[in-house]
Amino acid sequence: MSDVRKHIVFYGRVQGVGFRYTAKYLAQSLELTGWVRNEYDGTVTMEVQGREARINKLLVGLNQNRFITIDWVDTKEIPLEEESSFRVR
Repeated sequence: MSDVRKHIVFYGRVQGVGFRYTAKYLAQSLELTGWVRNEYDGTVTMEVQGREARINKLLVGLNQNRFITIDWVDTKEIPLEEESSFRVR
């Protein structure tokens, strides 16, 4: 299986609830790379790269956090990038 990169925008109660650091911890544990940041409109944007099954596990893990409420996500596949870690912006 090859790697994919996804640009994801999360809507809901996703700021001020530890979303970015939960995402970083989960992504690192799943050996994914990319970044996550808060946006001014209350959403959170993430670019994540790795095996699609691992990206899906990341999304499931974020949904299991009792403080985070994801109402919906916009996702699109984008070109791969050279990087070696997952970071909070």
